[in-house]
Amino acid sequence: MGTTSRLILSFGFVVAAAWWVNSSFGHLPNAGFLILATIFGAYMAMNIGANDAANNVGPLVGSGAVTLGGAIMIAFAFEFLGAMIAGGDVVGTIKDGIVSQDAFGGDTMIFVYTMSASLLAASLWLNLATYLKAPVSTTHSIVGGVVGAGIMAGGFAVVSWGKIGSIVASWFISPVLGGLFAALILLFIKRSIVFKEDQLNAAKKIVPALIAFMVTLFVTYLIYKGVKNVWKDIVAVLSFLPQEKKPSLLIATIIGLVAGAGTYFYVKPQFDKKISKATGELRGNINTYFNIPLIFAAALLSFAHGSNDRANAIGPLAAVNDAITNMTISSDVALPLWVTLVGALGLSVGLALFGAKLIKMVGTEITDLDQIRVFAITVASGLVVLVASELGMPVSSTHIAIGAVFGVGFLREWLGTKQQVGEEKKELHVEVEKYDDLKIKLENCDESDYKGRLELTNAVKEQKKVVKKLKKVLREQYVKTEMIKKIIASWIITVPISAVLGAIIFLIIKGASL
Repeated sequence: MGTTSRLILSFGFVVAAAWWVNSSFGHLPNAGFLILATIFGAYMAMNIGANDAANNVGPLVGSGAVTLGGAIMIAFAFEFLGAMIAGGDVVGTIKDGIVSQDAFGGDTMIFVYTMSASLLAASLWLNLATYLKAPVSTTHSIVGGVVGAGIMAGGFAVVSWGKIGSIVASWFISPVLGGLFAALILLFIKRSIVFKEDQLNAAKKIVPALIAFMVTLFVTYLIYKGVKNVWKDIVAVLSFLPQEKKPSLLIATIIGLVAGAGTYFYVKPQFDKKISKATGELRGNINTYFNIPLIFAAALLSFAHGSNDRANAIGPLAAVNDAITNMTISSDVALPLWVTLVGALGLSVGLALFGAKLIKMVGTEITDLDQIRVFAITVASGLVVLVASELGMPVSSTHIAIGAVFGVGFLREWLGTKQQVGEEKKELHVEVEKYDDLKIKLENCDESDYKGRLELTNAVKEQKKVVKKLKKVLREQYVKTEMIKKIIASWIITVPISAVLGAIIFLIIKGASL
């Protein structure tokens, strides 16, 4: 599908949402602002789908487990289902309490301007980030928009700067934890299977257990994160479950362990039979056995993402709807079905129309991936989110996922330096020896031989450049270092840019309404 067609379809979705709101609520005072917020909310939802949703299926595409089209279909369906089924019927209006409600002084319309401005600000930044192939946090984007608009509404004092500090901390904590866990998991697999002399028997013992662990983790993840908003409805039907408002990590883990145990006893005999008859490279046979578990994990991640992150788009929209229909400012508001539909459809439409760019980037442009590496990335992402959520650590699921991809790449680079890999490695060894010889000659050169010392000094500098270039070539075989710089830069500037945009848009909306 061409760019023009995608733009027309996305524009059609936004127009359809605005038309429905106008036909249903056009009679209300200030209905124009509700229509405007709907346009911004639909735009925001599509940008979340295009940018953030790619993290769950990008590595899957890079490994070859599914095609790009297949990944988009999986994410499309489960993002939508997560948003519709498990999104809950109540949502917070001010993201993470980042701005005090005192900022609005009881003025409903100032609140409406702030929410609308934050939506458009976050959307514009996400749109640009997607165009630049930079996976950024949608949560941080909307937080930045709320901060900028909130400051314009009530001054710097209304911002919870402690919350901002936790966001800054997450820039470092999230990718480091994601990368560390992914590297450790991949190293465990390599030492348990790949580096063993008897790989066949090692694989028979380890792979079914790994698959069972993955199922345990992601069923736990689904219960703990994906259905927390509708847990009260689940326990109302399944009365034997603890009657709690939200599932505890213990309950989620028990359910996950039951699912994992069932998976192990189902998978073990099938895997033993498949591997015993396998021909060709053992790693290739093991890789293919991870396909279905990885698809399963990506589907659950997409479901959980849809149930949680759709609030970034429809939370402010629901707040505007509540403010205009009831002329009040609330911290939590009910979610009308039409608002939920805007978020759910927007996520899926944005992913389907514009998600391919980020999916390809995450899956193929950071490091080479296969199913075993993607297993490490996926498990690390789910594990870190669960642990961090339980401990109250400030983390971003986007940053964790991207950090996990980098962690796998850096481990590959570290292991690669311990082996003689390819002609580039041999060439580097030769050039390093030349460099060392030139330095020794320079050190031993007579100080009175100015011409000779100058020539040797220049030769050392040139040889150093050669060595540095070859080292970069070797590193690029494992991790695309330029991509690291771009992604980290985009993470750091997300909140400030969204805040500046939010402030400007707030002033424009307020000025236009006078």
